Amino acid sequence: MTGRALRYEIGPIRPPNEAYSLLVRFTRNCPWNQCAFCHIYKERKFEKRSFDEIKRDIDTVKEIADDIRQISWGKGCGGAVTENLVEEIFASNAHNECYKSVAVWLYFGGKHVFIQDANSLAMNPQTFIDSLKYLKETFPTIDRVTSYARSRTIAKRLSVEDLKNMKDTGLTRLHIGLESGSNFLLKFVNKGVTKAEHIECGRKVKESGIELSEYVVLGMGGKQWWREHALETSDALNKIDPDFIRFRTLKVLKSMPLYEKMQNKEFLLPTEEDVLIEERLLIENLEGITSHVKSDHILNLLEEIDGKLPEDKAKMLSIIDDYFSLTPEQKVTYRFGRRSGIYRSINDLNDELTYFRIRKAIKEMEDKEPGSVEKTISLLLENYI
Repeated sequence: MTGRALRYEIGPIRPPNEAYSLLVRFTRNCPWNQCAFCHIYKERKFEKRSFDEIKRDIDTVKEIADDIRQISWGKGCGGAVTENLVEEIFASNAHNECYKSVAVWLYFGGKHVFIQDANSLAMNPQTFIDSLKYLKETFPTIDRVTSYARSRTIAKRLSVEDLKNMKDTGLTRLHIGLESGSNFLLKFVNKGVTKAEHIECGRKVKESGIELSEYVVLGMGGKQWWREHALETSDALNKIDPDFIRFRTLKVLKSMPLYEKMQNKEFLLPTEEDVLIEERLLIENLEGITSHVKSDHILNLLEEIDGKLPEDKAKMLSIIDDYFSLTPEQKVTYRFGRRSGIYRSINDLNDELTYFRIRKAIKEMEDKEPGSVEKTISLLLENYI
């Protein structure tokens, strides 16, 4: 069997900043799988993969990588994975998604790995360490290994020593879904963790020396509890001081349990401007920490809210203020352009030709069907989840 026919397991999701990382599946799905705002793993059983299973996948990745380099040699590229080679691999029907994924990884240096799925640290710590050790022995070029993990797992099941051992083996960063610091909201969305456990987890990870990335869901407080969400979340983050704070804006799909709460009027969905007001209050109350704030997801209206605390705090707040200083026409134009993937920042509104084209599209849509622009924006957001 050639490398082109080989397959290894790839899970369904990864952080946006891991787009060019090798995805290696240590566990399948999510052990909790009850969050009201998530639809990814519903009706899928959580499984801890054995060391032998993981080892077989790593060996398969190695076979694929060797095959790609062999093709490179055959083309006179000396084993280098060039842009032209990657394009040829993607253009050919002979190569599966695993083969293409490895090709992209090698093209970007073969340095970064993301361990899947939702809570890899739920597996036996020694099995995790053995698997990671084998991965790094197989690919010595790896210099960054990251994974999702759950606060309660780390708070209740793992010691700082466990985490330090993982770091010593090569684990460099953990992505944690904080979502909110409000105990009320954590219970309301069935997160299965408390604010105190979030803080305990965060402090353990920081003490171990592993980089910590905490995710916050903007809009989680809805129209009713947005202030509590902002203030309690900022308080939790102030007590953790994570390396990264990553914002994700709430989008409710029909397949999510939260949708039923929304239909029953238990949860009142905030507007995009409501979310920005909440986000401003949250950032305003981040004090005494040195985190990097990232808005690296298309669901966030203002991607340019990005900076280092405390020095960039005023700049980030001013970006939100700049949005609110726009006229109603500019706001809807920006929102439509952002959700269509055209705009990346408010400054993009200065491109007069693009602005004219978007305004023309909006007018044509509204003339044909009033209210269709807001419906389209909502549908576009669904495509990004």
